[in-house]
Amino acid sequence: MNEPQMKDRTKQFALRVLKMADALPTNRSGNAIASQIVRSSTSVAANYRALCRAESRADFINKTSIVEEEADESSFWLELIVDAGLLDTKRIKPASGRGRRVNGDPGRQSKDRYRSRALIHSKFEIRKSKIV
Repeated sequence: MNEPQMKDRTKQFALRVLKMADALPTNRSGNAIASQIVRSSTSVAANYRALCRAESRADFINKTSIVEEEADESSFWLELIVDAGLLDTKRIKPASGRGRRVNGDPGRQSKDRYRSRALIHSKFEIRKSKIV
């Protein structure tokens, strides 16, 4: 997947979560979770765009970690919505599918984390060589 495709994918994920958040009940728990998931899901898209503009390898790695953390947090809120019975699983599925693709399969995260970091390092080197 290339950079424009990933930008679009993270943006679409955020848009789907925004629509889903509007469907949450307007009680204390619904409002609290809606606020949190809107912040984390939109942060995935915004921070991915920032990652694409990283000025150094360290900056790139740092921004990548932020995107990964926000995607994981979004996944947590989606799970909590289902577990708390705030929305039906069918309503969550379109949004959570994007989260898993952005964040990876939870069962494989430990292996994938090292692979993705290596890939990120190599991609940054490629981007850096094109700039210089």
